[in-house]
Amino acid sequence: MNNSLANIPKAINEPILQYAPQSHETEALKAELRKQKNKVVEIKPIVNGKEIETGLVEQVRCPHEHGHILANVHKVTPEIVKSAIDSAVAARHDWMRMDWTERAAIFLKAAELLATKYRFTINAATMLGQSKNAYQAEIDAACEMIDFLRFNVQFAQEIYQNQPVSDKGIWNRLQYRPLEGFVFAVAPFNFTAISGNLASAPALMGNSVLWKPSTTAVLSSYYLYKIFEEAGVPAGVLNFLPGDGADVGNPVIESPHFAGLHFTGSTQTFNHLWKSIGNNIGNYKSYPRIVGETGGKDFVVAHQSANAAQVATALTRGAFEYQGQKCSAASRAYISKSLWKKVEPILLEQLSELKMGSVEKFSNFVNAVIDKRSYDKITSYIDKAKKDSSVEIIAGGGYSDEVGYFIEPTVILTSNPNYSTMCEELFGPVLTIYIFEDDNFAETLNLVDKTSPYALTGSILAQDRKAVIQATDALTDAAGNFYINDKPTGAVVGQQPFGGGRASGTNDKAGANLNLLRWISARTIKETFVAPTHYGYPFHQQ
Repeated sequence: MNNSLANIPKAINEPILQYAPQSHETEALKAELRKQKNKVVEIKPIVNGKEIETGLVEQVRCPHEHGHILANVHKVTPEIVKSAIDSAVAARHDWMRMDWTERAAIFLKAAELLATKYRFTINAATMLGQSKNAYQAEIDAACEMIDFLRFNVQFAQEIYQNQPVSDKGIWNRLQYRPLEGFVFAVAPFNFTAISGNLASAPALMGNSVLWKPSTTAVLSSYYLYKIFEEAGVPAGVLNFLPGDGADVGNPVIESPHFAGLHFTGSTQTFNHLWKSIGNNIGNYKSYPRIVGETGGKDFVVAHQSANAAQVATALTRGAFEYQGQKCSAASRAYISKSLWKKVEPILLEQLSELKMGSVEKFSNFVNAVIDKRSYDKITSYIDKAKKDSSVEIIAGGGYSDEVGYFIEPTVILTSNPNYSTMCEELFGPVLTIYIFEDDNFAETLNLVDKTSPYALTGSILAQDRKAVIQATDALTDAAGNFYINDKPTGAVVGQQPFGGGRASGTNDKAGANLNLLRWISARTIKETFVAPTHYGYPFHQQ
């Protein structure tokens, strides 16, 4: 019997461990890295809580050491996906009827398991499988995932407490039902926390989920699934489906029980899924919810009044942390001519100090890009720039895939604001800088707004408050997350809800209750305590 109105623990952001030399966390993480590197994990599809061996095996390798195998992944078949759909539909009945506080307790337990027992497990898997350094793994796989779980529970309580007013003699209530069917969660490679949140946020609200991890980040997602399982998520609520896009996506989109898409990935893939959903719209029991965060061509604008050291640091960190493989990474910068004279030497000095190599050596700032395909794409742009007399590579430009997929942090200087690397998404460690005349600040802001089809993140650096106000207004639609005197990366759950518009997605703000609202279908209930017994109203009586 549950007759209490629970107040869940107030969410606070998980403290970030710093991994200083000889610290406890450094030694513990290094030990876990050695442990994981000395074994090969067998990862299988999980449907209704049961692992399925398919024989369609693909290997997971370290991007920074592509000769080393971390895991063997058994990819799903369309038949397995169809059984997962049946499992999810069946699991929804009991899961949605479980008291929301019990669902909350499961995910709060998962957060605690991540913060304690499995912190170094998930960080090491992210480091080895996705080539993230220790700090980047900590802020992602541990802290952000913990924050998503804790804050989402708090947001759910806020939603459930939002109730309508009632007139005399009646009681009005809102019931927040899950969607009728299942949710399809499609994850990217670059953030372990995003993968976990794509699956767990709809599940918290009572939905059952088909979870497709990225093929290049399946190891960390597999560990997350096992943590959710240990925390008490019932069989069938989360179904883990590693595999090729079409093998998973086609049966999902064709199912009449498909109720929602929770997606992070490329704009091209999102557009394809949206079109497929539209083509199947007549087959569904209800209109599916489509939530997506896609690409970005994120900008930094530096006014002549900005602090040069702050600009250089925002560029170094914003463009090259995690090899520029963040949706929010700074990939184009617009710097006033008088300021650039001060910024350039500081930026070049910082870049000369950056070390590149394996994640197992903690002093390395830059590691490998995710795979051969990404490596080839990024280096093709660098090669093109080397041959183009209209641009200049002022830092980096080197690369090698002999041991791992390593690309030096590369800075291109251009006099053409429409040069390809100013406009096209590269998703790698390449920053292109355009220098504008000090008097052309307004025109440059218009250029920033019009250059890219994306609108994810951006920042303005200026000490002149009028310039800050001017940029904030001119770039109203250019970024869903806008930063003043900071780099355009590093959104924190509960503090800077994340998402953008235009070709960057539906802007449903992960890390806020706005996202959770997409995974419910509200029902209004009106109860009349003493009902009328005659049809007549006073207005029509003699």
